[in-house]
Amino acid sequence: MIISVQNQKGGVGKTTLAIHISHALAAQDSRVLLVDADPQGSARDWAAARDSQPPFAVVGLDRPTIHRDLSAIAKNYDHVVIDGPPRVSDIARSAIIAADLVLIPVQPSPFDVWAAQEVINLITEASVFKEKLKSVFVINRKIVNTAIGRDVAEALSGYNIPVLASTICQRVAFAESAATGQTVMEIDLNLERPSYIFRVVQS
Repeated sequence: MIISVQNQKGGVGKTTLAIHISHALAAQDSRVLLVDADPQGSARDWAAARDSQPPFAVVGLDRPTIHRDLSAIAKNYDHVVIDGPPRVSDIARSAIIAADLVLIPVQPSPFDVWAAQEVINLITEASVFKEKLKSVFVINRKIVNTAIGRDVAEALSGYNIPVLASTICQRVAFAESAATGQTVMEIDLNLERPSYIFRVVQS
């Protein structure tokens, strides 16, 4: 499966989500490729900050030919996760056309809900060429026990795209682990497993 993590609004946690989904899939004994399609190269910077090889492959492919080039690059992998660019661009269009599933992270904010229309427009355009393309919202960086955190799913219901029941809450551990090129699955949090990430992958 090819999962493209896309939102044209910056700061919604695309790279963090893409990295953690990649690790969650790799933890299930899958061969996983993370494609950094963001010219800023955040996923590549994350991999470079590590003391050891990441549990999945990371490559940069920040050009508008992803949908044509990916099949050759990804032929030996079970899953591909694409970390999309932070704005509407030909690269974003290509990354969406390449995908089987577009995952749209949205923070619990009216601005993020309004901005979602831009990526939805790109998905609608891509659906002309790829009829079986699927897309879902995932609520990311949710602050626990806040009204806006509870209401964002209802706000997103105005779009004709499903919202995953699983949500990702705001946690300092995500930023702390990223500083050393790790995921929360690799640092000592006394967690048996990152169940919130697994639920997003399996939803």
